[in-house]
Amino acid sequence: MLQLFLIIGIVGIGISGVFIGAWTGGQKQRANFHSETSEHRNFRTKIALYSGGIGLISLGIEGFLFFL
Repeated sequence: MLQLFLIIGIVGIGISGVFIGAWTGGQKQRANFHSETSEHRNFRTKIALYSGGIGLISLGIEGFLFFL
């Protein structure tokens, strides 16, 4: 059970980082910003926030169950 929450948490944080562009360089991030529409940027941000939230909640539950 603990491994499931840990895996969900890590995958959620990873997906969030990919969609928000956390692991791109400055030039790539500027190019992405100027080449995408506002709606596309808002969609990517929503996906990143939802998956990051799920990841953080899952890691929190895992930590709580681990120390319980």
